[in-house]
Formats: sequence, C-alpha cells, structure tokens
Amino acid sequence: MRHRYFHLDPALIQQLLATRDLMRLFNELLLAAGGEVEQVMQWMRELQERGYIGKGVDLEAFFAKLEEQRMIARDEEGGMSLTTSGERRIRRTAFEEIFTSLERGSAGYHQAQGHGEGVERLPETRRYEFGDDLHRIDSSRSIQNSLKRNFGELQLAEEDLEVYETEHLTACATVLAIDVSHSMILYGEDRITPAKKVALAMTELITSKYPRDYLGVLLFGDRAERVELSELPYIKAGPYHTNTREGLQMARGMLARQKQPNKQIFLITDGKPSAITEGNQIYKNPFGLDLKIVNKTLEEVDVCRRHGVVITTFMLATDPTLTEFVEKLTQINRGRAYFASPYNLGEFILADYIRNRRRRVT
Repeated sequence: MRHRYFHLDPALIQQLLATRDLMRLFNELLLAAGGEVEQVMQWMRELQERGYIGKGVDLEAFFAKLEEQRMIARDEEGGMSLTTSGERRIRRTAFEEIFTSLERGSAGYHQAQGHGEGVERLPETRRYEFGDDLHRIDSSRSIQNSLKRNFGELQLAEEDLEVYETEHLTACATVLAIDVSHSMILYGEDRITPAKKVALAMTELITSKYPRDYLGVLLFGDRAERVELSELPYIKAGPYHTNTREGLQMARGMLARQKQPNKQIFLITDGKPSAITEGNQIYKNPFGLDLKIVNKTLEEVDVCRRHGVVITTFMLATDPTLTEFVEKLTQINRGRAYFASPYNLGEFILADYIRNRRRRVT
C-alpha cells in the first residue's frame, strides 16, 4: 500500500506562476510527486481547471517542449518518466533557488578541524608580515602605498607592501541523513519535499564547486538505507518509525571509508527516535520518549564524537520534549543544532556547509 500526503499551497502556486515560470512549478511538483512525471502533468492540468494557471497557457505544448528537450521521455511501458538531463535540471534549479537566498540566511559558523591544500585568494589585503608568501603580494596596492608615502616618487619599502588575504578550502566528507518516517508527511505540512530539495542542491554544489568533497545520502525510517544521488528525486516518506540510531551508525560507516579530514553528518528530522535495531529485530515504541531507545541513540552519538564525526541536527519540530532531546544530543556530540522550518531549511544547510569548509589564513 502506498502512502502519500501532498498539499497544494495556493500562495506557493501563485508565487511560482507570478512570471509564468512553468518550469519551476513543474520541478516543485515533481519533487512532491516522488519523480512521477505523469502525476505532475495531471496536477498541472487540474491547476489550470481551477484557475491557478491561465487558460491561455498551452500546457500540452509545454509538455511537448520538455520531451523535445529530452527532459522527459516515454519509458518502456509507454508512460512518461524523467531523463538524466531532467534530473540534472532539477538539481540546478534546487541549488539556484536556495543559493540565491543565502545572504538572507543566518546559519551558524564553526571553525574547521583540518584543511586541505586548496587555497582561495580573497579580494581583501593586509600589511605584509615576515614569512608571508611573496606571490601573495598585491603589486598595485603596494606601489600606490609607496607613491603616497614618497609624494609621487616610487621608492618601494617593506612597509608599503600589502598581501592578499586567503582562505583554506577544507576537505569535507558529508552524509545527509534524511528522516523518512510517517511524521514527515503528517500534521498538514509536507517536510519531505524540502529535505529532498536540500539534498539535490547539496549534490549540485559539491559536484560543481567542490568536486573533491564527498557527499553521501541515506534515509532512515524503521531501518536505514543508503541511496545513490541519482535516486534523490524519487525519495518518498512512508509508514515508518524513526530509527535515528541506525541512521547515525550507517552514516559513520560511510564516513569512515573517506579520506577527507573533516567528517560531518547533517541530520534532518522532525521527530523523536522511536525505534532501534537489535540483531535482526526492530524494537519500536512510538509513545513518548522510550528511555531504552533514547539511551542507545545517545550512545551512538557519543561514538560519532569519539570518531571525530560532527553531527549537525536540523530539527523541524519545536515540541519542548523533543527540543530537550536534541539539545542533549548536541551536547554529547559537541555538534550544532538548528530549529528550522521547511521553508528555510535549505538556506541553513548550504550556508553551514560552505562556512564549515573555510578558514581565514593570516
């Protein structure tokens, strides 16, 4: 039996259609539909019937153009499905949507534990100090300083020299652990779609700008499951409990095989841990905070800390009991926690990731 919840927010639809951006609406609905192209096409026809899409918009021509551009194609059974080009387009759209709003975000910053060999030159400069690399000298600013000091005569001295500031680009290995329990599609709010959008944006960011970094994605419900990056548009929440412990265990194992010095888990969840794995059995208790489940989960949190894995929790709920649990998790791991909403989740995560891999070189 397939479980699905989706709410067509009229305000969001009107925003997406403000400039008749059918492609952006198509991509948004595609994520909500778990990659089912024909379902999206049907939804868009229904939206036009309800008046959200103007009568003058030729949807069939739009769908035909998508097929012509090889964004979608007919599968072996005669139905429409997403192509590889379509998957790339969704990643780019998700990244552009989130990245353009990063300046408005307020995600936190922490110093990186290690850095790689990559160095990026910044436009800012400072006075030269003994030991600075000579290739970092800003010749134009240095000459200007000399001319000012000597009233138009060029007599360069050490006090005139300025060097560019630089940043190390830290090498990161990241696992994005996404809660796919039933609560992610309950309570009148779709939380799984923003989580997928974040994963797609992270994939585009890392593969295009930081190709030496590692990104892995896993889902955790009753059990944890690693998914390939190509499967992201098709992720769905289900009738599952929340096995946070197994999700962290799998993430730690994935990171242990990577060579990057900075290892981190981005944990996206909206509920309490309600399951743990014991041998081949799953112990479940959805009522309250079961101390057996909580303690086993926190033990794994501490194991992550001892292995140098930082956990950043993005909590999509504000219940006081759950907040206290997340604060305890963060304290044990010495990580970070954000209490975000699905509407700014992407801004928090991308901003945190980018800042985490930079360190000013003085």
